Amino acid sequence: MRTLLNIQNKLVPDLVQVLRKRYDLMQSIRHLQPVGRRALAQNLQTTERILRSEVELLKDMGLIHVSPIGMSCTEEGIHLLKEMDSMADELFGFNDLALQLQHILHIPKVIVVAGDVDVSEWGKKELGRVGARILKQVVQEGDVVAVTGGSTIVSVAEHVTPSSHFRDVQFVPARGGLGEKVEMQANTIASSLAAKSGGTYHLLHVPDRLSPDVVQSLLGEAQVAEVMQLLHKARVVIHGIGDGMAMAMRRKYTEEELEVLRELGAVGEAFGYYFNAAGETIYKMPTIGLSLEDVKRADVVLSLGGGSSKAKAIMAFAKQACQTVLITDEGAARAILEEHRQSSATI
Repeated sequence: MRTLLNIQNKLVPDLVQVLRKRYDLMQSIRHLQPVGRRALAQNLQTTERILRSEVELLKDMGLIHVSPIGMSCTEEGIHLLKEMDSMADELFGFNDLALQLQHILHIPKVIVVAGDVDVSEWGKKELGRVGARILKQVVQEGDVVAVTGGSTIVSVAEHVTPSSHFRDVQFVPARGGLGEKVEMQANTIASSLAAKSGGTYHLLHVPDRLSPDVVQSLLGEAQVAEVMQLLHKARVVIHGIGDGMAMAMRRKYTEEELEVLRELGAVGEAFGYYFNAAGETIYKMPTIGLSLEDVKRADVVLSLGGGSSKAKAIMAFAKQACQTVLITDEGAARAILEEHRQSSATI
């Protein structure tokens, strides 16, 4: 297969470009369906005029269905995408990108998916689809799975399906509420994962940001103590990686607090810890939930983060040396390689 692809890339490179364009188009339709032509053009950063001929071709081939409410993939189209998924890693260079990231970030397994979350709305859906597949592969009967909040982990829950792998699995929120949309909070995602998979869940009814005194007081509550005991036993952790300043703003930090984080060089955040570019912890929120020490004791740490803007955050968290699997996208992967190239050039 690799030899054939190498020959194809050398003799007919334009064929691979056409395949990639149509692959991205069908991926967008799969994840956004039903989707109108204007919204699809905006998502793919092209024009409706350019898109029209491609849509007509895919329609004539029976790969997509066009109706008044929008476009969607046919069963044949979904089947074709599944077949392409198995070869896209080689065909479009995702495997090579993943191997380079494994070497640079020192993470045992890296998976790179198509797209860039920063520019493609469907990119987050693709991260979630692959995340759900990997979760199913690594989970074992009777596991405790710790889950953080965030839109990317929401997408994982959307793609999970019932399986015997999830028998007696308990999903536990890794931390309290962030004070944002309820559907993006860890409690909601844990319950959704349990409902979709056939497992069970527990809830952690505490705010995300607390004063040290309140933290100590709540740790004495029976319900909180029960969840904390489960978190300490989590064998699998699934979480998103956040941009440091973006997460601080979502948590409604004051301008003074934000300025302190800027001065300290915050580039990444995970589990309430803020990291600088060297991977050093520069600030830890007083909060209730999974600690970094708990994460490092887990057998499987599944990290998800995409978008070129997340490159520094992903690199910073990788220095914690606790991840077993990183799922990211092409945009972030290429940005990480460029950051690494620039840093190496200055040494």
